[in-house]
Amino acid sequence: MQRIAFILLCSLFISMGAFAQEAPRSRFSFVLSPQISWLKSDFSTVNSDGNLFGYNFGVVMDRFFAENYALTTGLTINTTGGKLEYEGEGVSMEIRGTNDADVKYTDVTYRLKYIEVPFGLKLFTNEFNRSRYYGQFGLYGQFNIKTNDGNGKSMNDEVNFLDMGYHLGGGMEYSLGGDTYLLVGLLYNNGFLDVTSNSEINDKTHLNRLVIQFGIVF
Repeated sequence: MQRIAFILLCSLFISMGAFAQEAPRSRFSFVLSPQISWLKSDFSTVNSDGNLFGYNFGVVMDRFFAENYALTTGLTINTTGGKLEYEGEGVSMEIRGTNDADVKYTDVTYRLKYIEVPFGLKLFTNEFNRSRYYGQFGLYGQFNIKTNDGNGKSMNDEVNFLDMGYHLGGGMEYSLGGDTYLLVGLLYNNGFLDVTSNSEINDKTHLNRLVIQFGIVF
């Protein structure tokens, strides 16, 4: 199902690009987005053990191919993560700064940092009372650049380099004059690749996020 959704979305974006105007309008936004994130495993003895607060910031570009329709992408730094509980004796972890290789961990915090590249479609209303609303959906890919256990100890060997998923949500833009807008939105991000990498447990752990997006559109 995830593969079919991925193919359909890619086909949609490619077809829309083919019908784009010769000189489409582009605009840029600086975004700063607090978020709540959590990890969820499909293994019966691995449980989600709490949320983590994080943030996402960077630059987003909207490329309009019609008056109220735009393709959106960007480049952001995403600080996220979650907590997992491993039932029973726990699992071994490769955590730098620990001397005992035989230690089993039952409660593990994953603080993750990624470079994120989203790609999606935005649908806008017409502007009225200096405001307009939009909905958006699409995909994202992100590349892990740092992981620690919440105490500053590296856990890079316990996570996979690549994560992908889909996002959907919407928001509002308020005109500050000219082409400058204040942006407020809400996005739900659901990963469909395995985030963690541990040889003792053959599970799939997905990263989910609820993002409150604030930005300035230029």
